[in-house]
Amino acid sequence: MYAVGGGALQLLGLITRPTRDIDIAGRVEGDRILPMATLPPPLAQAIEDTARVFRISPQWVNTGPRSLLDLGLPNGAIDRAHRRQWGGLVLKIADRRDQIFFKLYAATDQGPRSKHFEDLRRLQPTTAELRDAAAWAQTHDPSEGFGAELRAALHDLGVADGKR
Repeated sequence: MYAVGGGALQLLGLITRPTRDIDIAGRVEGDRILPMATLPPPLAQAIEDTARVFRISPQWVNTGPRSLLDLGLPNGAIDRAHRRQWGGLVLKIADRRDQIFFKLYAATDQGPRSKHFEDLRRLQPTTAELRDAAAWAQTHDPSEGFGAELRAALHDLGVADGKR
């Protein structure tokens, strides 16, 4: 499976903030990431059992970000992914560069006080990385309103002209 978000950043040791879940964008087959509306039943049962024992949300592993696949991941995302294995569970974890793309998209949508904005700051993206991320984000939401919010987000992150 392909993991993104705060939990994935923790698994890579890139952030230490508390997070409630691990986001799964899809299942990996060879060099492709395919949509996955639900988790495989044995895994779903293990997640539910773990949630019950530790008294945490049964959504601590979820397929919430599967819509990322609708318009495509950044080019080469699967090649950059980091493989981690725990017994029979294999995760491909989105690389820092791709996480910057996903976090900028989410931070633009949720604003400068969001966890996504804080994660971006912790990742210390370069201006070039932010501009590449902005170009990708606009393929997912080309609306004028999103563009204005994206320019504001870039400005807040130190991209002087707020443009991609």
